[in-house]
Amino acid sequence: AIGGGLWWFLRDDAPDEVSLDAAVDQVTDDTTPDTSEAAASAIEGTWTVDTETGAFDFESATGTFAGFRVQEELAAIGSATAVGRTGDVTGSFAIEGTTVTQAEFDVDLTTITTNESRRDDRVQEALETGAFPTATFTLTEPLDLGAGAADGEAVSVIAVGDLTIHGVTRPAVLAVTVNQIGTHPMANDPAAGFDATTTIKRTDFGI
Repeated sequence: AIGGGLWWFLRDDAPDEVSLDAAVDQVTDDTTPDTSEAAASAIEGTWTVDTETGAFDFESATGTFAGFRVQEELAAIGSATAVGRTGDVTGSFAIEGTTVTQAEFDVDLTTITTNESRRDDRVQEALETGAFPTATFTLTEPLDLGAGAADGEAVSVIAVGDLTIHGVTRPAVLAVTVNQIGTHPMANDPAAGFDATTTIKRTDFGI
């Protein structure tokens, strides 16, 4: 009975990994993006994280969010994927030419929920969000997006920066995919979708 209960609790019903294409499709469903040269080349300046467009939930996740995926392997039970996410992300980055010169993103860890509600309290305890409510990524090296970015092409780059979690700051390397989608559906400004992923050891951050 205990084994059965644990399997129900830890069953592998994790949502799919991040899909940038799905997010872009969602944003462009109700608008025809302006992919003219003028719109696509207007990438210089300060970009701000969009917290209004799309939706955040474990199934669609077409809006802005940050989170984690952890593989669990338990004896006599099997493997499962624990996923935690929050839509409370803020930040901005600056572009000069086609180079990102500075960037910083903050994530409110106190609002992280997981794909199994019975995990939620344990995640908050592990992260000690009462004392360390925010995770931050700060770019420490210029990031060249390449000439294609100014023409609206999708690009894949590596971002180097500092990642702070649980009050501990360590160097981090993120694999970033950027997809320019033209004009923002809610404003006459350029818009782009991006995702960034990295792999960390929780113990490196005292978790």
